[in-house]
Amino acid sequence: MGKTDTALAVAKAFNCEIINGDAFQCYKEMEIGVAKPPKEYFNVVPHHLFSFVDVEHEYSIAEYQENLRNKINEIISKGKNVVIVGGSGLYIRSALYDYEFLKQSEIDLSKYEKMTNAELHDALEEIDPKEAEKIHMNNRKRVLRAIEIYLSQGKTKTEVIEAQEHKVIYDAKFYVRNMDRDLLYSLINKRVDKMMQLGLFDEVKNLVKKYGKNCKSLQAIGYKELIPVLDGEYSLEEGVELIKKNSRNYAKRQVTYIKHQFPVNFYENTEDLMEILKK
Repeated sequence: MGKTDTALAVAKAFNCEIINGDAFQCYKEMEIGVAKPPKEYFNVVPHHLFSFVDVEHEYSIAEYQENLRNKINEIISKGKNVVIVGGSGLYIRSALYDYEFLKQSEIDLSKYEKMTNAELHDALEEIDPKEAEKIHMNNRKRVLRAIEIYLSQGKTKTEVIEAQEHKVIYDAKFYVRNMDRDLLYSLINKRVDKMMQLGLFDEVKNLVKKYGKNCKSLQAIGYKELIPVLDGEYSLEEGVELIKKNSRNYAKRQVTYIKHQFPVNFYENTEDLMEILKK
């Protein structure tokens, strides 16, 4: 069983509703490449935050935080439990921990935009030396953003971050399947082959035709590797191998991130997890 099936089993057994924790399963029309749950699962238990964002919209972490928190509160108010399923760790962490996304008004940055990279970095160093240490002088966009935060909020980015305790704000537990890396990679390769059999290439082709190849959501793994195939840059077989490679690399990064950012509990399979949850 993969995490989708495990989430469904847990939801049925423990009076839960399921919320999407994947950065791309929120998009409409993107189905095969993001491995959404089968539509019949939605009739078994309620599923939330799937297929509700237009492909052309750049769905942000701040939007996800607001949407997820609203859904959690809505489900809890009905006396039910919540299962969040997905591997977008930064999205999940931003919503379950005391992250604060700053809402800011328009700021006139024209004075700073005229500066050279060195001058701009010097300006940030005067305002927020700790943040300046983290950003390379040539990363102009991030330097400007840090200055913008100070001008709009009256406090530095460092002060904003240090004010947050980075604590979980819900009674949440985090579970990750303990899986041998070779087995994980084998399952990823098989999943990509299955996606191709289900028509992933046609899905990509249709989305590019409708929205263009520069659409931000189409930078998801499984889509971005096949767009160059449409342009004849390399073969379909090479595109498929690239999806597999990028998926394996992403899975490796996911595991590392999750282990370091969450107090995770490991389980061996669905039956094992069910027993753990009963205790």
